[in-house]
Amino acid sequence: MEVLVLILYGLALLLLFLYNLGQLSLIITYLRTKQTRQDNIRPANAIPWDQLPPVTVQLPVYNELYVAERLIDSMVKLRYPADKLDIQVLDDSTDETVEIIARRVALYREQGVPIRHIRRPERKGFKAGALAYGLTLTDAPFVAIFDADFVPDPDFLLKTLPNFADPKVGIVQTRWEHLNEDFSLITQLQAFGLNAHFTIEQSGRYAANLFANFNGTGGVWRRAAIDDAGGWHADTLTEDLDLSYRAQLRGWKFSYREDVTSPAELPVAMDALKSQQYRWMKGAAEVARKMYGTVLRTPGIPLKTKLHAGMHLFSSATFILVLVLGVLSVPLLYIRARHPEWEVVFYIINFFQLNLFILISFYGIPYVLYSQKRKAMVAFYFPMYSSLMMGLSLHNTIAVLEGYLGKKTPFVRTPKFNANKAGDLWQTNKYIGRQITWLTVAEGLLALYFVGGLVLAFYVQDFRMFFLHIMLMVGFAMVCYYSLNHSFTIRRTTTLPSASPMPQPSQSVPI
Repeated sequence: MEVLVLILYGLALLLLFLYNLGQLSLIITYLRTKQTRQDNIRPANAIPWDQLPPVTVQLPVYNELYVAERLIDSMVKLRYPADKLDIQVLDDSTDETVEIIARRVALYREQGVPIRHIRRPERKGFKAGALAYGLTLTDAPFVAIFDADFVPDPDFLLKTLPNFADPKVGIVQTRWEHLNEDFSLITQLQAFGLNAHFTIEQSGRYAANLFANFNGTGGVWRRAAIDDAGGWHADTLTEDLDLSYRAQLRGWKFSYREDVTSPAELPVAMDALKSQQYRWMKGAAEVARKMYGTVLRTPGIPLKTKLHAGMHLFSSATFILVLVLGVLSVPLLYIRARHPEWEVVFYIINFFQLNLFILISFYGIPYVLYSQKRKAMVAFYFPMYSSLMMGLSLHNTIAVLEGYLGKKTPFVRTPKFNANKAGDLWQTNKYIGRQITWLTVAEGLLALYFVGGLVLAFYVQDFRMFFLHIMLMVGFAMVCYYSLNHSFTIRRTTTLPSASPMPQPSQSVPI
């Protein structure tokens, strides 16, 4: 049994190290390709006003009571010729969101804004189905997509469309910014992690000509690329990643504009964060299961690209590795104390601490580049973000395994809040789950398990895992605490007669 623990621990550590070597290559690429990324920047006036092409802006919406009005108000501010713009509000809602959208769209249509409220006959295929249905109602050669929590720059289209001057560019993706980064510790940690993805990963993959992914929102597609790749498919939870790979396998190029930002709202409740993580992790696993064999079999793709595609598509499996490493690290302490003659094995294991330096660089560089906070704060955010991701490892492992095993589940949307600053009410959001699940209990038990690891360190007088066990304890305790706290707060707020309701969207027209 002890040998089995060592083998499993070493295998998980090796796989994680190999994955992080891929991340290291993206870091190096990012640092070495500044000129390449700058050359991809196009001025907003690169296309004369009278030569701008027709564009459809698609806004897929499903029960977005709290942000629907903000979304529409931001979209009508886009600077673009009205006769070449078509804004589609693809509304699959089943609640009062329908009336909010209908009133707002009618108001702007009276002012001559080219916006349509589109209700399809059947909600089939979730978001992918809505996007596909919208395409049947337009022949515009370019399609921009925004989720309900986004508030784009009015010059978004003027800044991104010039990148399609290359006829092989099929996708232009922009960097997400965060409307409510400073709302709470949870939103700050999410921003810390997302900034690394949108800086190192997306820029690195673009600059190295590797397969990259449209992030589902905050980007523009060439309609011909969508059609050539077979259109939107609803057989995975991440239809954006799926279509991105199918399009790039057909020879279409991915263009990334790190300099153009698309502000959006981060989830403020643990339930919302978990639903988002579930969809992202399971969806990535589903796409890996569906597409990686095709990537390997497709001729003409360089080996480097195929290897990076594997690390990209299977990246959500790192949560399985993290969970295995965490759980086995406690008995590893005991084994280490019992078998001093195996010290050479543990010496080899210690070599893989290089993972830590790679990860610090991966997350630290974007923080230094974009954060307005003191740069020294990376010493706080890195361990706290790592702890949060460790705490989500059980939840995400379940999602990933379901994806690999082909278990189908409905598309789970992430509740939006319109909570932009500390003090904004969100507890009465009717879309948040109010039940305490067995998973929350398991996360609490894992926090106690790693407390046991800390106690064991004193018993065997071996503190080499002490900091790791602190992070694991903090991570699972944080996820469990926020899950319980948010659940109880929501239940109290919704049952108290005097509870203040969340502000409803106003009907005023911005001037």
